[in-house]
Amino acid sequence: MTPGPRAPQGVADDIAAPAFPPDTDPLEVTTWALAAYPDLLMPSAFNLNGVVLLDLAARAGYRGEVVFVDTGYHFPETLATRERLAARYGQMTFVTLNAGAHPEDGQTPPGLYATDPDACCAARKVAPLQSYLRDKAPSALLNARSRDQAATRSDIPFVELGGTRVRVNPLARWTRERLEAYARERDLPVNPLYWDGFLSIGCWPCTRAVRPGEDVRAGRWAGRGKTECGLWVGEHRL
Repeated sequence: MTPGPRAPQGVADDIAAPAFPPDTDPLEVTTWALAAYPDLLMPSAFNLNGVVLLDLAARAGYRGEVVFVDTGYHFPETLATRERLAARYGQMTFVTLNAGAHPEDGQTPPGLYATDPDACCAARKVAPLQSYLRDKAPSALLNARSRDQAATRSDIPFVELGGTRVRVNPLARWTRERLEAYARERDLPVNPLYWDGFLSIGCWPCTRAVRPGEDVRAGRWAGRGKTECGLWVGEHRL
């Protein structure tokens, strides 16, 4: 008999995270995470942070999945960046959920992103990833959030324990300047929109370039009092 998906085992209670000092190299955190949670999985939207984390994970020996949700509203540049990264990091398995989605696919009413962006994000981005994670049941997620992206992320630690799964944030304390420097040093295939001021790139109807002095994520859902899609905060967070 083929067993069903493995249920989370409360690994947060079984594995204690090291007391990483603030200046810990993200590569050290990533290497620890791969050893502590061999089944960990990496969701990514291929922003600057995500591209840097992919490279760090490759250096640490990651051979797992990189999961991307195609909402149907991504910029062509984002999809092209995904292909470039998949070609560069062939040792990883790039998984696209909702592949081929488009605005008229019937998943959501036309224009929902304008009238209720929370509902649009929930249906097109959060739900597909949550469903996939329920099936895969990884004990930990390797993700690219950093403290300087937005006020909602200003105190995230390297490792978040508790809940359904552990969330490992190797880039938590890296600034945008440090991320850019690393990307240039390693000649990484950063989304070209980034260099045009799109410091955080989501779906095209809800993303604009960031203005001087704004947070990295200020161009997401601008003017709506929203900076998170619901993957990392809220009732249905990962």
